Amino acid sequence: MKISVITKREKAHKAGSVMQMAAELLRSRGVVVAEIYPEDSRLDVARVEVDCDLYLLKSGTETALSLAGVLHAAGAKIINPYPTVIAMRDKIVSTKMLQSADVPLPETWFASKPEQLAGLLKEGPIVVKPFWAASQGRGVQIVKTEDELATVITEDGVIFAQRYHQPDGRDHKLYVIGDRVFGVRRVWPPRTLEDKLGEPFDVPDEMREVALGCGRAFGVGLYGVDLITSGGKPYVVDINTFPGFKGVPNAEELLAEHIMRSASGIGETDRGNLTSSND
Repeated sequence: MKISVITKREKAHKAGSVMQMAAELLRSRGVVVAEIYPEDSRLDVARVEVDCDLYLLKSGTETALSLAGVLHAAGAKIINPYPTVIAMRDKIVSTKMLQSADVPLPETWFASKPEQLAGLLKEGPIVVKPFWAASQGRGVQIVKTEDELATVITEDGVIFAQRYHQPDGRDHKLYVIGDRVFGVRRVWPPRTLEDKLGEPFDVPDEMREVALGCGRAFGVGLYGVDLITSGGKPYVVDINTFPGFKGVPNAEELLAEHIMRSASGIGETDRGNLTSSND
């Protein structure tokens, strides 16, 4: 079995990386694991061929996404599939898909000019975010007044906005691996390693069902969900296509098992110790 990870060179061997530890576990079981660094050299589209049982799309750069798109067109099996990743990273598209799956979300709008959102402030603050996936809270702005709204900068001519709900406490990061859901309470936005690790907690049934509902909306089994509670009600505020799984107990083992099941076509109900030899 051969698996390739589409990633960035500076992150491939980062200390404490769950993906790196999972890769070492896979290698110990006879799986060939290679890294692909799309930014390192030019890529000839005509020469891109599928030569792995599975590709892991760990990077979200435009070059990495383009390579994943070419591989998808060539018939590659990818976690997560290229069309799905594109939909998940587009907050406008993903919002509609999550709404259709009855996932609890804040009211959501998009516009081409800040002033088009001014009327929303009569009902309370809004949150303005980049419509294309960002991280660490970059570009997120809570807007309470029209003067604040006037400072908003559009991204590619689109402004994405949601109703702001004051969180009851810390944000909840839910990590999903197959049908298992893990929870970490975090400070938002995280600035230190301690912030990123957060505090693990037992996920209540309602939150677990919300997290799994997100996966059903996109047909995926490896992702992260950012969730807040406000007035005791849950709201999904973001979804991540291939998170770092920091703070998840035994994450590298669970991730390695999920990857092997995906590469082998084994269902989520087929648990146990999975081993493999090179094809």
